[in-house]
Amino acid sequence: MVGEIRGSEFQMMRLKDGLSRPQSTLALTSGPGRSQLAATLTPEACLDACETPRDCQQEEPTHNMRFSAFISVLRSVGPVVIGISLGFTLSLLSVNWTEEACYLNGKEGEDVTVGQDGQLKGARKPNSISTINDGESEEDFEPRIVPYKQVQQSAPKKVFRAKYISTELGMRERLLVGVLTSKNTINTLGVAVNRTIGHHLDTVIFFTGMRNRKVPHGMFVISHGDERLIWNMFQNIKYILDHYINEYDWFYLVQDDAYTEADRIKALVDHLSIDRELYMGSPEEFIGGEMEGKYCYGGFGYLLSRTLLLRLQPFLENCKNDILSSRPDEWLGRCIIDYTDTNCVSEYQGLQYHHYELEKNSDLTKEQSEPFKKALTVHPVSDPELMYKLHRYFTDIELQKTYDEIAKLQEEIKNVSVVAFDGNRSSQWPVGINPPFEPKSRFEVLKWEYFTEEKIYSCIDGSPMCDLQGIDRLDVADVIDVAMIELNKKYRPVLHLKKQQLINGYRRFDPVRGMEYTLDLQLEVVNQKGHSRSVTKRVHLVRPLSRIEIIPMPYVTEATRIHIIIPLTLQDRSYVDHFLEVFASNAFETSENAILTFLFIYDPVEAQQVNQNDIFASVKTQINTYERKYPAVKIPWISVKTETPSQIKFMDIISKKHPVDTLFFLAHVNTNVNSEFLNRCRMNSINNWQVFFPIHFQDFNPDVAYHNQQRPATVDLIKDAGHFDRRSFDEVCFYNSDYMSTRTRMVADVQENEEILETLDIFDMFLKYSGLHVFRAVEPSLHQQYSFQACNPRLSEDIYHRCVQSNLEGLGSRSQLAMLLFEQEQGNST
Repeated sequence: MVGEIRGSEFQMMRLKDGLSRPQSTLALTSGPGRSQLAATLTPEACLDACETPRDCQQEEPTHNMRFSAFISVLRSVGPVVIGISLGFTLSLLSVNWTEEACYLNGKEGEDVTVGQDGQLKGARKPNSISTINDGESEEDFEPRIVPYKQVQQSAPKKVFRAKYISTELGMRERLLVGVLTSKNTINTLGVAVNRTIGHHLDTVIFFTGMRNRKVPHGMFVISHGDERLIWNMFQNIKYILDHYINEYDWFYLVQDDAYTEADRIKALVDHLSIDRELYMGSPEEFIGGEMEGKYCYGGFGYLLSRTLLLRLQPFLENCKNDILSSRPDEWLGRCIIDYTDTNCVSEYQGLQYHHYELEKNSDLTKEQSEPFKKALTVHPVSDPELMYKLHRYFTDIELQKTYDEIAKLQEEIKNVSVVAFDGNRSSQWPVGINPPFEPKSRFEVLKWEYFTEEKIYSCIDGSPMCDLQGIDRLDVADVIDVAMIELNKKYRPVLHLKKQQLINGYRRFDPVRGMEYTLDLQLEVVNQKGHSRSVTKRVHLVRPLSRIEIIPMPYVTEATRIHIIIPLTLQDRSYVDHFLEVFASNAFETSENAILTFLFIYDPVEAQQVNQNDIFASVKTQINTYERKYPAVKIPWISVKTETPSQIKFMDIISKKHPVDTLFFLAHVNTNVNSEFLNRCRMNSINNWQVFFPIHFQDFNPDVAYHNQQRPATVDLIKDAGHFDRRSFDEVCFYNSDYMSTRTRMVADVQENEEILETLDIFDMFLKYSGLHVFRAVEPSLHQQYSFQACNPRLSEDIYHRCVQSNLEGLGSRSQLAMLLFEQEQGNST
């Protein structure tokens, strides 16, 4: 910039040009129509670049010697200085200029630069300094206050944040299956299809016409209300476009009279490109052969890509109005061909859509052809029994294929381990299973359990020996059978082995590998000539851990309000005081998001005397006391009269008084409830997905657990103090909507047998009539004091037996009971 060039530099340019007047002018004209730059220096001028008055002084002409020396230096550096100056000057052409006079001592001096148009051309006015108006001096300058005007801001847009990463990133599931069924076949073939493919595929939807009063359990059924086939197909495609087009990449439609091998259809779509307009199935000619192209025959099912359906979406209404057909698969094929120019294909990108047409009264044991073994779908299937037989047949094929792949991989691992550094020792046994767990200290050493075919010498209660029964007995029998099968595979046909007895058996659970077994078997060995001999053989087996599967769970939070329901009978009144004291410290004082409700249960005699002698009068007084102590807390209560107390009857009354999104926790008055458990109740109870039955820790009978001992003030969770009562199902967390939907499914059975409401509890109700996950887990935060339960003999045999067993197991540990019996016998003997 010109303002950055000192006065001496301009004087050098004046001397270089040989000018004798005391005034030097540097002018640059760009030509007509372009910006012009001119600068003139005088001794009287004060430039912005002058740092001190000394910078603006003029060189004395009388110093000839210095002048001559200066000229000699200037001749060598003059061109460089001129070039730099021109560079600075040219850079100023792109700079905006402002008019600003240069004043000295507050008085207006001579014009520094005057252009051709008479306007002042100077340096840029600094943005941070306001200029002084003409006619005003610095002394007269006063700051001017600019009034503040609030800027009108537009309403901020609400930013949508997705709850799931898949929604945020636009991720979609791979396959949606739609089964075309009808009112007459949904309870037969529809149920068979659901049982054969429902647990293999993520989403299976059943489309039907007329609405059926009773829908089979565990099936997602969409009813359109009309049995017209073409109308139903139009509604099916429209429903998929409206609800699932942004969630799935592939859509597979199949009739309920076709068997589908679920794993093969998943493998097919996993290898197809998702951005292709694909219509894949069994190609067929149109009836009459007049129309060009081929449609996919509906009997064998067909695949539709998301890209194809999106392109078809604008024309779907036109297809409904313009295309006439008697078959829904032909109608859909004509619609796709007319508006997307896409034909049905059975092969794409080297992948085949294998299908097989099953002949009438065919014998599956004789069907050994390759097309049948490779089939992805088999049609027609006349009855559910044939559907299950097909599923068994293809499952065996896939299972044998898996075994062959495992054997092949094991051989490859053995071959590779030969050339390893440690040789064959580098490969673990069994091949492909993780190496054994290595303990870091003596406390981590895994314990072996010794067993025979009748006894086990490591019991849960600490006794030295107990009978081998239940699931443990089945486990040992299965292991012995597998050992004999593998031994015969190894020695056949030279030898045949028969088990005589199990001499010794050892097992341990390895958290890395699974359950390990070592068996000493006494065998009878028979050779090909019929000679036999008894030998002893030691075998090692491993039952590996199954593949871990991550199950997607719906989104839940810990902010849900819990309604705690406490049923009270005449025998439960003594526990109310302790319950309210503990609950107040854990919930009332911490402002827990929970509402406590008492359910007073009267029998008919007690209900008639409620005005004269209310058995729950003391409890109601305690409730009023706590409401006065905590003004923000309200404790509602409900009175019920019944001869046979039942959980379902109680919840029928309570459910009607609360919204459908209410989260209930049904508990016993003897239970200590804290915030930690309430949060787990919120997280483990998922609306329309899961109910939670916690297993509480119950104290043993203090007369047994602390016999001849001082009772502790607090009970720790140790095996000598109590146990997790797996026989009790009194505590449960569930949503009101799940309860209402489950009760709706019970209506038909209740009409046939009204006593079912008294013979079932809520656990059996959810287990038998709901399609929800019933989650059962031990809950250390749910602590219950010892109490003897009054078992209702009118309940079902299973529920009554569970109640009796719970009372017996809650008395004390086996060692504590044994000590009491020992002392009693000692006392009787004396």
